[in-house]
Amino acid sequence: MVNIHPSAIVHPNAKLGNNVTVGPFAVIEDNVEIGDNTIIEPHAVIYPYVKMGKDCHVFPGAVIGAIPQDLKFNGEITYVEIGDRVNIRECATINRGTKASGKGVTKIGNDVLIMSYVHVAHDCRVGNHCILVSFVGIAGETDVDDWAIIGGGTKVHQFTHIGTHAMVGGGSAVNKDIPPYSICGRLPIVYAGVNLVGLRRRGFESDVIRNIKDMYEYIYFSGYNFSDALSRIEAGFPDSEEKRTILEFIKNSKRGIVRAGESHEKGGIE
Repeated sequence: MVNIHPSAIVHPNAKLGNNVTVGPFAVIEDNVEIGDNTIIEPHAVIYPYVKMGKDCHVFPGAVIGAIPQDLKFNGEITYVEIGDRVNIRECATINRGTKASGKGVTKIGNDVLIMSYVHVAHDCRVGNHCILVSFVGIAGETDVDDWAIIGGGTKVHQFTHIGTHAMVGGGSAVNKDIPPYSICGRLPIVYAGVNLVGLRRRGFESDVIRNIKDMYEYIYFSGYNFSDALSRIEAGFPDSEEKRTILEFIKNSKRGIVRAGESHEKGGIE
């Protein structure tokens, strides 16, 4: 059963799952798929070529699947793919991909919270369990890994990579890659320590957190350049998922990672 308000506009070819609710004056266009138990609130707009999972909630004024704000876009068919249990709050915007320079698809994972007035540009990838706080803007082809949190009002440069379990302080301007498990912020943006609170909340053991912190001490505060620091970590630390994640992230960084701040010992952003 589908509950569609009489004032909503739903294209007859749109595919709506069981128990989907569409509120007053919402618009759902052709080539849209919406999973079971999803709620589309009043005045939300879902443009063509959007696929949304189950148990999602789209709040009033959100716009999903508009064409990319990219002058290279030439009307080609591109997509937005959204996972399960995603909350998209008021007036957030998620644009389709572009094939001119990107992947042709913008992806949002499972269990993501996208707060009010957030903008997710073309070809971005947002992983699982991420939080994008109000007024965040992530430019085209930004990658945000699982469990990352981006604080309110932060602007992220195109092609940037934000690592897993990282936290970016509110009001930051991100123009370098944010390493996994870190907390970064201030203007200009710097590394300020390991995301201790976040990792503890997610069940990381104390010895694992200590190893992460020690690895970043080598990277940022040992006096070695990044290449030498990574070599010493590779040789001197026991194999672990966290070690592999950090090494792979930094070796593959295209924009380079953020530099160190002065008060990293506090493990936070003042």
